Amino acid sequence: MPTINLHQTTNLTPEQYLAGLTDFGPGRGKLFGNSTDDYLKVHHCGPTDADVTEGSGGIWERLHYDWSDPNHVVLTTTDSNAWGGASGHTYTFTRNPNGTTDIDVVVVREGKNLKGWLLGLVVGTIGKGVLEKAFVNSVKAIEARNRVAGLGSAA
Repeated sequence: MPTINLHQTTNLTPEQYLAGLTDFGPGRGKLFGNSTDDYLKVHHCGPTDADVTEGSGGIWERLHYDWSDPNHVVLTTTDSNAWGGASGHTYTFTRNPNGTTDIDVVVVREGKNLKGWLLGLVVGTIGKGVLEKAFVNSVKAIEARNRVAGLGSAA
């Protein structure tokens, strides 16, 4: 069962990244490349949790998002065509004294069938770089969105 640890330091606040992470509207793929609009289905979205199916490239998963603790966000896989068991993502946000935020993500991938098991082997070896790139790109996309929003509100 591959467990991947990712880390990024950003100028975003935890609230800004969380707003991007929990934006389940059209265009989500611009923030998260592994979540295209073709797969996106919001089953429930409340003030501190959501039930969402998302994916891309033939892989989908239904996730329960829990941000009741906004500094520790847990995404639990509840159904998938590849992942099961303990699969999911955990985001931990740490505010730094200089105004930056450390984002630590733990991704767990437990295959529930042959497809998932084989993908798990890939994720656990060469796939870490792919996940890392996707995470860095999501941080950059949310930073860019917040810069644009900041410019728009100043005008």
